[in-house]
Amino acid sequence: MVDEPEENAKVEQLAQYKTKNSDAAMTEDSGLKVHNDEQTLRAGPRGPTLLQDTHFYRKQSHFNRERIPEKVVHARGFGVHGVFEVTDPLDDVTRAHFLREQGERTPVFVRFSNFIGSRGSKDTAIDVRGFATKFYTQEGNYDSLALSFAVFIIKDAMKFADLTHAIKPHPATDVPQAAAAHDSMWDWVANNQESAHMVMWLMSMRGRPRSWRMMQGWPINTFRLVNQEGKSTFARFVWKPLLGVHGLLLEEANVIGGVDPDYHRHDLIEAIEKGAFPEYELGVQLIAEEDEHAFTFDVLDDTKLWPEETIPVRPVGVMTLNRLVDNFFAEEEQSSFDPSSVVPGIEFSHDPVLQGRTFAYRDTDYHRLGTANINDIPINRPLTPTHTNQRDGYGVHRIDTDPVDYHNNSLAHNTPFETPTSEGGRGDYPAPVEGHVTRQHPSDSFTDHFSQARVFSNSMSQPERQDLIETFAYHLGKVKSRSVRQQNVEMFGNVDSTMATEIAHAIGVNPPQSTHVSVDDNSPSLSIANTVYTPQTQRVGVLIGHDFDEEEVNDVLDALTDAGAFIHVISQNLGPLTSASGEELNVDETFITAHPVLFDAFYVVGGTALEQGRFDECIRDYVYSGYKSLKPIGIASAAQSMVPMDEYENPTGVITGERGFVNRFIDAISEQRFWDRT
Repeated sequence: MVDEPEENAKVEQLAQYKTKNSDAAMTEDSGLKVHNDEQTLRAGPRGPTLLQDTHFYRKQSHFNRERIPEKVVHARGFGVHGVFEVTDPLDDVTRAHFLREQGERTPVFVRFSNFIGSRGSKDTAIDVRGFATKFYTQEGNYDSLALSFAVFIIKDAMKFADLTHAIKPHPATDVPQAAAAHDSMWDWVANNQESAHMVMWLMSMRGRPRSWRMMQGWPINTFRLVNQEGKSTFARFVWKPLLGVHGLLLEEANVIGGVDPDYHRHDLIEAIEKGAFPEYELGVQLIAEEDEHAFTFDVLDDTKLWPEETIPVRPVGVMTLNRLVDNFFAEEEQSSFDPSSVVPGIEFSHDPVLQGRTFAYRDTDYHRLGTANINDIPINRPLTPTHTNQRDGYGVHRIDTDPVDYHNNSLAHNTPFETPTSEGGRGDYPAPVEGHVTRQHPSDSFTDHFSQARVFSNSMSQPERQDLIETFAYHLGKVKSRSVRQQNVEMFGNVDSTMATEIAHAIGVNPPQSTHVSVDDNSPSLSIANTVYTPQTQRVGVLIGHDFDEEEVNDVLDALTDAGAFIHVISQNLGPLTSASGEELNVDETFITAHPVLFDAFYVVGGTALEQGRFDECIRDYVYSGYKSLKPIGIASAAQSMVPMDEYENPTGVITGERGFVNRFIDAISEQRFWDRT
């Protein structure tokens, strides 16, 4: 035990380091007062960020070094290998080799991740997901860093550190973990209203994906594609899962986070091990350079999406994820993704967020991985040979034997030599730059924070809309500051005043005085009601005991297998079950080890058990959970007396009876949710 004088001395010692930023002018670490902490310094309103912006460099560099050793953001991740195959070449708009030929196959490594939580947090947190893809192309590595939302939360890289500070756990208590339901986050949202559009996505079911296999990915930034003739086209990419886009209910996501924090990892591992390889179609949206100013939004603004109804998605190819890593640390944890890793034919636009990302990612990994030799690590090493005059540093693997390590030399015949762009050298598109050095937004439309958020709201189906309101109420209901709750209601009143009024009622503040923007447009592609629905890879829990009807059960299980569903046999104990005719069926899970929230549908068979009363009770609990979560339930003929459906107000999606049972049950599994029950 520390005696009192010594304890007081320690308190005094620590006290001199305590500071508060309240009522103080912002300064750099050198003490210089800051006059603009909102926009990066750029060459003209639409020009690139300038290297001389020392304030941004110091701010971002400091931020990149704030955590050791895990990533500051996207710390919780999982990586898998796969292959990308071109189906519709882009040879007319890009000279990138891996996109130009029908059937061209490129190895890929994909890392899925959560933005907020630490490496040890849960998979199902309400969060934006990362969807990073490393293409090992013939011309070098191309890294595509996508998010599960089509838009970003900030419009300039300068504000990324502030966003992350606000959403991370409280600096004094270090809680909450992996959650946006706290005062700091929502105070930041209300006072940085460019966040409105992405927050709408976050509060929707897209913020709670059912699976990484059922999640879209958008690199969010605007790139240039440059073809063989040197013509530039603005481009945004999108990954679309062939299984469709599906989400968890709010309660499901919260419960799964406790009963199976590794839910998405288990899901992906199960699919790959069973040979149901996840597939995604890569698409691209294209805007001709001459049409740069032809839209109500700015093509460089990452808080705005490019509506698919206006700018169609052109298919490019299909990615198949077919191999798990051999070692998590060596491959996933040491993997590095960098938006500045591009190949000839894919180049940067003057997108202000992209300009910052091209610096931030590599600098972060220099710090996190402790070396400049990032690409010497096997998972990051390109397939193409590398020749460089860079030498030494932590973790160097090469043993360089040539004595010349500088460019422009005669002793080594000036090797390694430069490659002209006409022969595959990277080159740089000669984009015009003009104007005065400034921190202005590229255009006035950057300050329109609510129009596209309103379109998102208009596009929701009624169940999606109700879920959105409940998710807002859940998050804002955990905010202690009434002022912050009220500010957010006022802010989202600009998006949808009816929605904001319902939220206000739920969280105990006044209805908004604001009125939503006058936008009536909608985009059907934004509603997951319009996605693909299929029984494939849906997890069906089979609730079964001894003395089951072998013929009936086998017919159903065979049909489910043929439909591509994943079957999990659940009973009171592990070990084999015996049918009425003596056939055995092995149990995969017990009622104790498998929580009902982990399954997409239930096939209730029933039967006998050692503890019959407890067995029957567990089945009723599972059925109730599935019913409450709007999931399909199939009840075998022998089990109908165990589950009295007259106790349920609306049995939509509960399949009983013998005639056409199997087909009706599979159709119900395809539908996935029965919103009429609400």
